[in-house]
Amino acid sequence: MSVVLETTLGDITIDLYYEERPISSKNFLYLCAIKYYNFCLFHSIQTNFIAQTGDPTGTGRGGESIYRELYGEQAKYFDMEKKPLIKHRKRGTVSMVNNSNNQHGSQFFLTLSANLDSLDGIHTVFGEIVDGWDVLDKINIAVVDRDFRPYHDIRIIHTVIISNPYKIPSSLDIPERSPSPTIERVKSSMIAFDEIFDEDRVQGKTDEEIKDYIEEKEAQARAQILELIGDLPEADIKPPENVLFVCKLNPVTTDEDLQTIFSRFGEILSCEIVRDKKTGDSLCYAFIEYENEEDAEQAYFKMDNVLIDDRRIHVDFSQSVAKAKWEYDKKQRKLKALKAQRRSPRQSPRRSPRMSPRRSPQRASRRSPRRSPRRSPRRSPRRSPQRASRRSPRRSPPRSPSRSSLSKRFKSKR
Repeated sequence: MSVVLETTLGDITIDLYYEERPISSKNFLYLCAIKYYNFCLFHSIQTNFIAQTGDPTGTGRGGESIYRELYGEQAKYFDMEKKPLIKHRKRGTVSMVNNSNNQHGSQFFLTLSANLDSLDGIHTVFGEIVDGWDVLDKINIAVVDRDFRPYHDIRIIHTVIISNPYKIPSSLDIPERSPSPTIERVKSSMIAFDEIFDEDRVQGKTDEEIKDYIEEKEAQARAQILELIGDLPEADIKPPENVLFVCKLNPVTTDEDLQTIFSRFGEILSCEIVRDKKTGDSLCYAFIEYENEEDAEQAYFKMDNVLIDDRRIHVDFSQSVAKAKWEYDKKQRKLKALKAQRRSPRQSPRRSPRMSPRRSPQRASRRSPRRSPRRSPRRSPRRSPQRASRRSPRRSPPRSPSRSSLSKRFKSKR
């Protein structure tokens, strides 16, 4: 028994373990039959771990089993199938998601790596991928946010049942064609899967023009993703046109030599050969920034393939936006600092130069323990009996002899 998932990245074919997992396989198959999974979002993708889908709400908190349609609200979830134990050993294993009560609804996930022992005994394995490994690779490298939500929507467009050993109950409403998605279902705060293609723009164009158009739109979508994750300050940013990239340099060529050679075309703002951070050795390429774009263009045409220090260099316009990114980050840090100062003007990061000469007792106690006052140099000539007793024990006065002692002494003398 097999099912094909048609996604926005391609088709994935799944074989179901209908003999070992009859309840889970029947649930998945019937949900595919009623087109329940159409336009479901891959709402959680964890690289080299799992890709989770099957929730119509796209939040990871929704979804219900087919048995609710058959038996009512009490059958919204079904118990997991524990025997026989099937482990997550293979990459491309398909499992039902445990709802933390050892029950399953409609959500399932695809494993993106092998030997995921931590999932064994918790989630019910009911199938495996047999075709569409390239699609699984694309899903695995999707760019996601902190909650593992892909920036570019990846959805299940359609499901096709190839073979079905079960008889579908007549009580299920099987649509004749795939239903159109609702606005709420495909509404997304990320980049929608259909944003890169506009049918009106490609009408009347050749296959090459359509291919170029699609590649351009995909590049724009990737730029928007880089902007969302903070790698680019703006999606439409372009590299500076007054900066040249020079490569294939001789390791002995210095910054001063290169600047002297290229300065005849105009004023140079910066000339830097990129070097290894640890050893300081030249990496044989450099960036040269001119004041004017015309000077950079003139140097580009005249210095390409020129011999410098017995090496034929290659000159091209720089495609790097690292400098613009650095300036953007610097500007953002300044804005954050200004906002922080406006929110709490009293708590400035720097201490005010005007300080009160007298500290509060609370602050003084935090900084240094309170010292006892110094002893006066004038000492009293007479010591207290308590202090004297500490230094030398007090001698009692001699006792007068008693009568008994005198009588004893007298008898001993006699």
